[in-house]
Amino acid sequence: MVAEPNIATGLSHGDPVAPVIFGVTLILIAALIGRYTARQLKQPSVLGELVMGVVLGNLLHFAGFELMSVLREGVGCTELSGLVMSGLSLEQAVQQLVGPEYAAGFLQVVSGPHGREYLSVAQAVDVFSRYGVIFLLFHVGLDTCVAQLQRVGGDSLRVALIGVLAPFALGFLVTWWLTPDAPHTQHMFLGATLGATSIGITARVLQDLGQSRSGVAQVVVGAAVMDDVLGLVMLAIVSGIVVTGSVELDEVLRIILLASLFIASVLLLGPHIIRTLIRLLRHMEVVEAKLFIPFVFVMTLAWLANLVGLATIVGAFAAGLLMLDSHFQAWGDYRKHKYSIKELFAPLEAILVPIFFVLMGIQVKLESFLDPQVLLLSAGLTLVAVLGKLVAGLGVMGADRRRLAVGIGMMPRGEVGLVFASIGISLNVIDKAMFSAVLMMVMVMVTTLATPPLLKWALGDSTEGKGPDRSVGKQCQ
Repeated sequence: MVAEPNIATGLSHGDPVAPVIFGVTLILIAALIGRYTARQLKQPSVLGELVMGVVLGNLLHFAGFELMSVLREGVGCTELSGLVMSGLSLEQAVQQLVGPEYAAGFLQVVSGPHGREYLSVAQAVDVFSRYGVIFLLFHVGLDTCVAQLQRVGGDSLRVALIGVLAPFALGFLVTWWLTPDAPHTQHMFLGATLGATSIGITARVLQDLGQSRSGVAQVVVGAAVMDDVLGLVMLAIVSGIVVTGSVELDEVLRIILLASLFIASVLLLGPHIIRTLIRLLRHMEVVEAKLFIPFVFVMTLAWLANLVGLATIVGAFAAGLLMLDSHFQAWGDYRKHKYSIKELFAPLEAILVPIFFVLMGIQVKLESFLDPQVLLLSAGLTLVAVLGKLVAGLGVMGADRRRLAVGIGMMPRGEVGLVFASIGISLNVIDKAMFSAVLMMVMVMVTTLATPPLLKWALGDSTEGKGPDRSVGKQCQ
């Protein structure tokens, strides 16, 4: 493999942070090019960022750009040091995280003279991307109010139930048909993985289209939150069957209880916590208060969500849901404040969110699709991955076009599905080759890339929920 110029010495001048700056800047430039191109073609910005990631990741990897070869492994780079610290050799850790197909090339890069710098860049980019999706869902929460969610609660619950059960059943049947010799635990795990929904992609598309306050957006967001809880329950059931051969009822009940307690506690206690923080920090300037208090609140809830087994983005969404500009009346009429919370956090979102989507695209390994058997399995899983979520739109009581838009909005699997799949790898239910070739195609390449143009088409010229994005607070305040 041909190495690119030494980014460690050529750009850093001894500063260990310089390679990180280089890597993050490279991704941001790619995001800007993708965003501009998509807008020129009248498509949502997120589509350009994802496609740019796919193109950048594969072209530079095959051109011998070693940094890109490391970035393609995504979260594996972040977990590598932990495995090495636990006592595994570097080779064993790489084999476990990357799999035999890619282990040799990846090991050669990370054990080379610049491997440490490449891993530093990959880990930093991974952290930035995680912050990005947290701020994206925080922004979605800021655009949503509890009263609106309550109005669509029935629709959201029906969509979530269908959106978990239909992909699971279809995925199980299709994988059983195409791989009859594989154990049923593999068929079950692939089906459970297809049930996951990633709200990040859809939220960004709705935001790009000015539909973040529409009825479709409220149903999809509510369903995605419920879907996360239902998906975890499904994952616990399937994992229990894999590990013990039976359903671990205690574990299932524990997940349901913790998730319910978290959501109920946040909704009940969150406003009181916010008001307490404001009373303690009244001496701050209003701009400082509107930055620091929401930042601490969103990070705390994201951490607590992870602590009880939910995705961090559920906590971030809950933080945005509860954070109102009207809480800051101690500094005078909130409608006369120079900046709203959304406006103050907009720069963070604008910088960090594109990193997440470009990185998702970089992790798509196009060479995995050269095996005809893999392509057949990919096609089958892709079909049921799409159909399973489109069927979920039937849970909406309304016009056919609205049902279709909700179904399309539930299609992306993204990071949540990939987390589920990684658990399957750790349990030896699915191998790394299947993860790369099949799940990456279903989770990222097809469902994620197809959602922006399809959702734009389904929504058409609807003006529901459109409005100026520089509003001070939520409409329900």
